[in-house]
Amino acid sequence: MFAGTVVALTSVVLIGALMTMSSAPAQAMAEADEPAPPADQEYTGAKECASCHFKQFMSWKKDKHSQTFDLLPAKYQKDAKCLKCHTTGYGEPTGYKEEADAALKGTTCEACHGPGSKHGEICKAFGKEKLNEAQEKEARDSIWMMLPKNVCVTCHTLKAHKESETPKELQTKK
Repeated sequence: MFAGTVVALTSVVLIGALMTMSSAPAQAMAEADEPAPPADQEYTGAKECASCHFKQFMSWKKDKHSQTFDLLPAKYQKDAKCLKCHTTGYGEPTGYKEEADAALKGTTCEACHGPGSKHGEICKAFGKEKLNEAQEKEARDSIWMMLPKNVCVTCHTLKAHKESETPKELQTKK
């Protein structure tokens, strides 16, 4: 009886280990950290993006993301907790610093795709001609292509606006 118990327990442990090992790669892929945006870039503002991505820019202009800074009451427009999501690049060397940085007010293209200075330079160098495959790849690789779940939850999270911490005038009326 003792030998049978040992065999049964060993089988359970082995099956459990195999199941864990087989799901580890999928889990690792799902939880993989997003690569950092290409280094040595600066924020440029949404109008720079509009020179090539006009349709997307016009869509953004009509979206609430373009208005996130303007939605903040004046007394919160200098609050670091608010500026992280209501501006672009706040807290980063070339990101939003003060109200004079009008191009970085609101949640612009670069809030999700990262600083776009190199992307803009590369694309302008290619001109208006249709890009070949290598040029297209170079342009794509010069901007941050974040996974939606990683970029959105930076601001769209329950932690961002807990009812107890959200100023009364900004709380959702029930």
